[in-house]
Amino acid sequence: MSAMRRPTEARISIADVDVDFPLYHTSSRSLKKLVLQTVTGRMGSDARHRVVVQALRGISFSLSSGERLGLVGRNGAGKTTLLRTLAGIYEPVAGSVRVQGSLNALLDPNLGMNPQLTGRENIMLRGLYSGLDRAAIARLQEDVREFAELGDFMDLPVRIYSSGMVVRLGFALATAIRPQVLLMDEWFLAGDANFMDKARLRLEDMVRGAEILVLSTHSAEVIMEWCSRVIWMDGGRIIDDGRPADVMARYLGHPVKLPAA
Repeated sequence: MSAMRRPTEARISIADVDVDFPLYHTSSRSLKKLVLQTVTGRMGSDARHRVVVQALRGISFSLSSGERLGLVGRNGAGKTTLLRTLAGIYEPVAGSVRVQGSLNALLDPNLGMNPQLTGRENIMLRGLYSGLDRAAIARLQEDVREFAELGDFMDLPVRIYSSGMVVRLGFALATAIRPQVLLMDEWFLAGDANFMDKARLRLEDMVRGAEILVLSTHSAEVIMEWCSRVIWMDGGRIIDDGRPADVMARYLGHPVKLPAA
């Protein structure tokens, strides 16, 4: 395997970050009404005088090697937007995001896949992007094929895969290359029960191997088991930041059980 030189230590630094989503065709009265109902208090305008949803506002924190950060909050709080900003998918309109170390984002089973290409071709492209040589890519293809149980579908276009097959391919591919910084959204808990029983062991091994984890989830059990720090988000802002037991107790309104030793 060709090894890309890795930084000595992973690190994330995010300072005063704002993210806006412009709304187009806002002349529609019904659209305006719907937006105002769903994102009350988060409307604004940008320098080009477009109506925007203020998805993130004033987000600042830093993470060092060894930290495990959980993101909690109701749907629409900004957790997934923050993960996508850390992954470089969304660009802030203000502030700065710095990520040091190799990064992998488990945000969407379709992320980074071309549906017109075969499963094997998608795996090859991911390997090339990660700097792997021909032998390492061949091992990666075999690992993903076996784990995702794709069989002959490996050489067929992804666009004809079932939704379950796409999830299995996306999960297997995303977890085959071990990063220093791991970003995860709740999609990794989706899928049929038999597959997820097998997937959980692979995922837990990947979490243990990452230097930094940033995880968005509604599961207090996952937060308490995997995370050393929690950020509570609401309305695109950070409401609370601290130890999992303390933040989760304030977020849920009651104490939470610590995981069994």
